[in-house]
Amino acid sequence: MQNLIETVQHNCDIADARHGSDYGMCTYLLKMRELYRWERGLPLGVPLGRDEVGNWLTAREQHLERIEAEEYRSIEIGEQAYDPFDAEGINAAVAEEGLVYSAGLVQAARPHFFLAELLGEESADNGFRLRVSGRELARCLSAPPAMTRGTTIFLRRESLRRYLWEKYESWLWSRPQNAMARAIAHYPFERELDRALDEMTTAEMAVIEAHERGEYQAGLELGENWEAMLFDLRLTPAEIMARAVRDHLADCTHTLPLLVEQGRDASLHFFMANLGAMRKALFPGLQVAYRHWLDHDDRSFFVELAEQGTEHWRSLAQKMIALHKVDAAKAADGIVERVNAAHL
Repeated sequence: MQNLIETVQHNCDIADARHGSDYGMCTYLLKMRELYRWERGLPLGVPLGRDEVGNWLTAREQHLERIEAEEYRSIEIGEQAYDPFDAEGINAAVAEEGLVYSAGLVQAARPHFFLAELLGEESADNGFRLRVSGRELARCLSAPPAMTRGTTIFLRRESLRRYLWEKYESWLWSRPQNAMARAIAHYPFERELDRALDEMTTAEMAVIEAHERGEYQAGLELGENWEAMLFDLRLTPAEIMARAVRDHLADCTHTLPLLVEQGRDASLHFFMANLGAMRKALFPGLQVAYRHWLDHDDRSFFVELAEQGTEHWRSLAQKMIALHKVDAAKAADGIVERVNAAHL
């Protein structure tokens, strides 16, 4: 077991060594600080010693520099050696140990791995498998709470809890009275941090599951041509736009209906608080619907917007694929122009 953990972590470290510089300096240092907390097993909310973190950061960067040129190691389980990207084969081998493994490419085609304790697993009628993980045993600098890999959706409860902590901690710096403040107000953060994080994590697990189900459905509709397009657009503004378009399609088909129909007010505030700059720019109608809800306690705008957005973003995604088919090498500029003309 320890050899398995160390091998996966080594591969995570190689990925970090090659791609850590993709982040801006501020983001990189914040991610490193939380990686230090995870590696040391420190509770969320416990102040971190500046000198201790600084010394660890220096040692870690020296380690990453040494291994950057190494090849990813095979995953050896029993007498069998697996390619580190053979997620299904490795998962079949570690299932009896109660573990879950993931490998693949994230934004900008960065390799990504993690190994964690498996909390639950289920299969759906339309062909996907849902795997929910708990305590993480090996992870990269970036630890997205949810990912879709082929026909498998991975939900990472520990990563989500840490992500929520980071959002709360960032909000504490200036305590702006915004959507994040309204989401936080639904939980006892000031009195019981752990309880608040547990309750918020449980609530948001359902939301990210809905989004990933939407992502999976979008993948079925858009097919392999979408993935080929994303690969060709990597490291361009068009890639960021394409991912935002697919996110909006998933949210219109699954996330927003869940939030509105089930009256998940805290999660709706949190959803609005965490829209990235690109997603806000492409979908200004969300801000209009949110303001209408705040002013009139009326969610109907969200319902109408989700219905309209489903057709809008699906159609736009298909037009992007068509542009890529015509001339893959020159598609990026045309896609940027098309998306900029299709805000909703």
